[in-house]
Amino acid sequence: MKNNRRKLLHLPLGLGALTGLEAMGLNTALAQATYPTKPIKMLVGYTPGGFTDNMARTIGEPLAKALGQPVLFDYKPGANSMIAVDMVAKSPPDGYTLTTVIAAHAANPALYAKMTFNAASDLTPVVLTGVAPLILSANLNAPFSTPAELIAYAKANPGKLNFGSSGKGAAAHLAMEQFMANHGLSMQHVPYKGTQPALTDLIGGAIQLMFDVPLAMAQHGKAGKIKLIGMASEQRLPGYPDIPTFKEQGTPFIANTWAMVLAPSKTPQEILRKLNAEASRILATPSVREKLQSTGVVPGGGSLEEAAKFLTEEFDRHAKLIKSANIRLD
Repeated sequence: MKNNRRKLLHLPLGLGALTGLEAMGLNTALAQATYPTKPIKMLVGYTPGGFTDNMARTIGEPLAKALGQPVLFDYKPGANSMIAVDMVAKSPPDGYTLTTVIAAHAANPALYAKMTFNAASDLTPVVLTGVAPLILSANLNAPFSTPAELIAYAKANPGKLNFGSSGKGAAAHLAMEQFMANHGLSMQHVPYKGTQPALTDLIGGAIQLMFDVPLAMAQHGKAGKIKLIGMASEQRLPGYPDIPTFKEQGTPFIANTWAMVLAPSKTPQEILRKLNAEASRILATPSVREKLQSTGVVPGGGSLEEAAKFLTEEFDRHAKLIKSANIRLD
């Protein structure tokens, strides 16, 4: 007993004798073991209320309960989400600053010749939150109601159709570029500063076509304000069973956006794995899955390695598409 007591009493002296590197390593290990000890900031590169915000809150709010610390949402819209991502890339890699990005993040390196951070190496995936197939919608007065009719009309009237998107380089824009390339079509792109103004012009007739997520489009289709041409997915979504896919209409086409949580690249693996495990558990709960599916999102989850593989493939896919379509933003 005396020997044990003597060891305990001399422990602080032993710690004091550690080298600077050893002490730093011990402090890091202790920090990781107790993480988190303060609020976590989740940066969102778009305005509140949109797809990115919804996906950030889907993870962030239950994550706060699971970790016992608040998750604070900080909105930094602009530059195709790069303002927010740049801030996270340059934040301390301690697990207290995260961001939720969407497919535009994977497109940005190919769209912009100059960026203030390296999208592939300055950030690391935490978890894939979910994937949202896109719906192609048309103005009510458009002379087509199916993908085949659209293709036939566009071929007979090259350059006469206008399609909108939430911005140049957005998933909705790139989806239509891919669709046109697949079928040899020519249409005019009209970029907007967000989904809502584009949708307003689609309803009003200033544009004839638009891809976007089900949450933004389906309610207007059901209200009879626009035509829902097809869902760009392998199969119908549980939350939207009445919307047929392109595939079942004879013109297979896949297009989507997605959401993913990222952290600074040098965040310790122990913290990343803790965040990933909690986020994946949240995404597997019936209530969260039902919420996501009701908004047209296929729930994500999975390991850090699976998220990294997904993102790498998305970087490659977007680079090829953007190069073939000759799209540049600067």
